[in-house]
Amino acid sequence: MLKLILVVAACYGLLLVVVYFMQGRMLYLAEVPGRTLTMTPANIGMEYQDVSIETADGVTLHGWFIAGRTSRVLLFFHGNAGNISHRLDSIRQFHDLGLSVLIIDYRGYGQSEGRTTERGIYRDADAAWRYLIADRGIVASDIILFGRSLGASVASHLAAQHQPLALIVESAFTSVPDIAQDLYPWLPARWLSHLSHATSESIQNVWCPVLVVHSRDDEIIPFHHGEAIFASANEPRTLLAIRGTHNDAFLRDEDAYIGGLRTFLTGLSKHVM
Repeated sequence: MLKLILVVAACYGLLLVVVYFMQGRMLYLAEVPGRTLTMTPANIGMEYQDVSIETADGVTLHGWFIAGRTSRVLLFFHGNAGNISHRLDSIRQFHDLGLSVLIIDYRGYGQSEGRTTERGIYRDADAAWRYLIADRGIVASDIILFGRSLGASVASHLAAQHQPLALIVESAFTSVPDIAQDLYPWLPARWLSHLSHATSESIQNVWCPVLVVHSRDDEIIPFHHGEAIFASANEPRTLLAIRGTHNDAFLRDEDAYIGGLRTFLTGLSKHVM
């Protein structure tokens, strides 16, 4: 019996070591379903420009710019899997709302160079912001930051450093340690995590209007994460609850989703100083 206990303890200890050193590969899933671009906005009838952006540490990022019919630009940070070609439905929705869209792949994703790290992703976001300001002449008060899932932490971190028109976070987790503990309750996940992506912490330092979107049916990131992020946000803030799974709520409950986005975007005018 003692030998069995020792074997189990050794296996558990080995698992902790593996999780600690492999968590970056567990979170950043650029190879799922793959880095190859499967489609472009042209496939759904939208004109676009290929964009190359160089970061402060010399990494070249790939993205798309899709011009809209208003002066407002949505800077889009996607989730932890796939690449920009897997976000065409969302690009269509935002474009139909009149917004221009700049969407980038993080370093190590899609056609972007480099190796994915948390610090590196934040640099990627800052480079995309600088590209809009310096290269395209967009004023900060016309930029809306949007992040879904992992991307919500990126958008929130960027919004805390600058002053955009607004911030939209969708299907977001409060932090990596928090969601890891939810997903792996049999592991000391908070103690093991060396990644942060702390959306709820960053959003406390955001002073523009904030929209938090979360599905009550989210099976990966529970709704209470969205509620906690909303509670951490400063006024003016809005919580939009929708229905559907983590990956399809914005389509399954599209009428409520688009209606909530439109109401939020329309209300931004009165907050512009």
